[in-house]
Amino acid sequence: MTGAARHSFQPAPVAARIAESLVRDGWALEHDFLPPAAIAALARRLRCHAGCGRLRPARIGAPGRVTVAPSERGDQILWIEPPLARPESELLDALELLRLELNASLALGAFSLECHYALYAPGARYVRHLDRSPYGRERVLSFALYLNRSWTPSDGGALVLYGDPPWSVLPQAGTLIVFQSERFEHEVEPARRERMSVAGWLSRRTTWP
Repeated sequence: MTGAARHSFQPAPVAARIAESLVRDGWALEHDFLPPAAIAALARRLRCHAGCGRLRPARIGAPGRVTVAPSERGDQILWIEPPLARPESELLDALELLRLELNASLALGAFSLECHYALYAPGARYVRHLDRSPYGRERVLSFALYLNRSWTPSDGGALVLYGDPPWSVLPQAGTLIVFQSERFEHEVEPARRERMSVAGWLSRRTTWP
């Protein structure tokens, strides 16, 4: 772990707040999960990847029936995998510490962490869906970390969680949303400007044959 990551992220108090909200509500919202400089660096990396043509249209569907359907899911994605630049390494350090803390406090059994950049062009959306299904039943917690500066309600692009009642969060830079994958259907509403995030899951060991 780098020195910057070690001093900018305190896993125990952050995980304690998230764990309390997960137990109470099934979802948790953490503002300023990473410092503004770290969020800005991730946004620059995402734009760099996009400018170099590394992002690809996101796909939907079960194994063997995966397809690209822009009217249902319109984001472009890139999995965050080695080789990593420093902002990406520090992000994964922070998320891994969060995984370990939540495992310890909630006995999640979350064995793995996976995440990707997601870039929505103006007008793109992701229709209502559930992250945990018969084809992804190992997912325990879903999360999204937003990279958009100065986002306002008029920009659209909210994440809507379909609880009782439904609840929405604007994709404001530094905001982390975490929720139970098997419990909440959710959608990304169309935005009027480019929408950037890191999205992913904490998962148990795979149960595929």
